[in-house]
Amino acid sequence: MDIQPFAQHEQALKFRALRNLVLTSNIANADTPNYKAQDIEFSDVLNNARADGLSMKKTRDKHLETVAMSTLNPAMKYRIPTQPTLDGNTVETDVEQAAFAENAVQYRASLAFLNGQIRTLRYAIKGGD
Repeated sequence: MDIQPFAQHEQALKFRALRNLVLTSNIANADTPNYKAQDIEFSDVLNNARADGLSMKKTRDKHLETVAMSTLNPAMKYRIPTQPTLDGNTVETDVEQAAFAENAVQYRASLAFLNGQIRTLRYAIKGGD
């Protein structure tokens, strides 16, 4: 049996975990002079995967073209603050906390989708019990 259905969730979870580290680093350095807040975006990671020509295995001609993110190659971006500070720090705690909360919800959603796939496979293996 091919475990390809889990690959997309694995990569999504890796991305969310990495983004979580970036956001927590920003929050932890909110009082560090000259610290520049950073972030990574899912669309950038997805576009990098497409540019690398990565795709999932097609077993039928009518299957749509898809992209598998086998490697995370995110480009870190610096946040542009809405209100600059005198000490050069660009961390806006409320912005970082909102991004962290959104990322946490998306991480949990990825886990829920993965759990649903596993539950479906277990149901099929058990024969509907």
